[in-house]
Amino acid sequence: MSVAGVWRALSPRGALALRAVDGALLFAVRAALAMGLIAVPLTATGRPDLAVYAMLGSFTTTFGRNMPYGRRARVLAVAALAMTACVGGGSALAAWAGPDRSAPGVAVVVAATALVAGGAKLACDAARLTGLGAVLLLFSFAVSANAPSPWSEVPYRTALAASGAALAWLLALSGRLVHPERPQRLAVASALRRLAELLEAAEAGPVPARVRHGATVAVLRAYACLEERPPDAPGTPRPARGQAVFTCLTDLSWTLLVGTAGGIPAASGTARSLRCQAALLTARHRRTPDVLPELRRVPAAPAVAPRATELLTGRRRRVRADRLAVLAVPALRMALGTAVAGGIAAALNLEHGYWASISAAAVLHSVNLRTTAQRAVQRVLGTSAGLLIALGVLAADLRPVVLALVIVALEFLLEYVVPRNYGLGVVFLTPMALLMSDLAAPSPAGQLVVDRVLGSVVGIGTGLLCALLVVHDRAAVRVDRALSACRAAVSEAERTLSGATGAPSSLVQARLATAAVELRDADDAAAGELWPAGIDPTELAATEQRAYELLARLHHRT
Repeated sequence: MSVAGVWRALSPRGALALRAVDGALLFAVRAALAMGLIAVPLTATGRPDLAVYAMLGSFTTTFGRNMPYGRRARVLAVAALAMTACVGGGSALAAWAGPDRSAPGVAVVVAATALVAGGAKLACDAARLTGLGAVLLLFSFAVSANAPSPWSEVPYRTALAASGAALAWLLALSGRLVHPERPQRLAVASALRRLAELLEAAEAGPVPARVRHGATVAVLRAYACLEERPPDAPGTPRPARGQAVFTCLTDLSWTLLVGTAGGIPAASGTARSLRCQAALLTARHRRTPDVLPELRRVPAAPAVAPRATELLTGRRRRVRADRLAVLAVPALRMALGTAVAGGIAAALNLEHGYWASISAAAVLHSVNLRTTAQRAVQRVLGTSAGLLIALGVLAADLRPVVLALVIVALEFLLEYVVPRNYGLGVVFLTPMALLMSDLAAPSPAGQLVVDRVLGSVVGIGTGLLCALLVVHDRAAVRVDRALSACRAAVSEAERTLSGATGAPSSLVQARLATAAVELRDADDAAAGELWPAGIDPTELAATEQRAYELLARLHHRT
């Protein structure tokens, strides 16, 4: 392995980059309400120690960002059960093992925490759930498993976690009553913006593969989101009209996407019109905007776009087979890093040793070694800034109710900024975790901060070391299989164009687009590992380019 290869994998470049996010404000408001509506009144009654468990249950809301309401209801129901199980299981384990009473109990809790970390990482990756989901599941379990817990308290803690999770579920779906088309609007607006970037890049010269990949993913996600459109309410044609507008705009995005791949230039000013249309979609009024006249005039071939159901079916088949093997290594890294960090913290006799485990898991909750290094940089900078906030709040010696309100405010800020940059999220996650610990069991401010600093140092260092030592050779295997799958899709498209096969054009396009997206994803994931893929990059680029060229020919032949 060359020095250049090691630097490429460990480079923190991009750690401070900000991403554009739609709908973050309303999502953050719902998250704060889910946390505060039960926890604050419970704190006012004199039980701040129990209010923490309602807060843990409210973390359920983090799983539902920008999902269509049908899928959001299903995913959050499972997440609510998982979060409740983490709190209930952790509380029962604390009552049985007694980590506050014996060293064997600490060892049992550290091992159980590692198993939960690996399982949460594997489950979230297999379900393609991004964000802090796996880390918050682990946090809920670790807090519950490390708090002194008599058996009589276990049912109350579990019930409060379930209440917080249920309230989060209700609030996450409440938008359906006011803005039933909101997820579709955001998904289509994202596709339009990515297409605008693609058209602007095409005007400047050859389109970078990463830009085309991002636009393809955004358009396919828009189609997938439209598959779960809201049902037409009696007497209200708005959802049906909205669906027609969204489908028209997504079909237009698909036509422009494949048109640029086929060398067909877009009309001057189309990129600007796409951005204007996206701004109309993300506006907070309820009326569904019409398609702008200038976009209606864009020449378009008949839209035979890939159906989202076909796309998702193919992806699920891969999850059941090859992809689970690929996902096993990141899950193993996370479990191992959590166990080692927790063991070191126990050996150092840290009062809040589970913070080391959570820090290691947060660093290892990543795609590859490169993103692990980026998370480490973000964690260091974010924790440093967050500790200053925590020190200021703790020094004020606030009453429990006020402290609970501060935690709710930090949750709002966390959910508002974390999609833009994980490091910004850590700035608010760090004081929130410290203040929740202080709310449950008040401790000297200095001791809390020292434990947090030591836990972060141990966790971040352990996480990086585990990422280096546990080599992810399956990422290279994924690239090889993705290349073979893309070649097969290219061959099928060529046979379809020659008339040698009667496969439906929409199905062939779906397979070709999916194969091209998977090839780019696999190559990006492997590029951030120490184990090289061993495939000529020009071969990968040529296959990907050929896939998009055939995609354009298939589309314009119809």
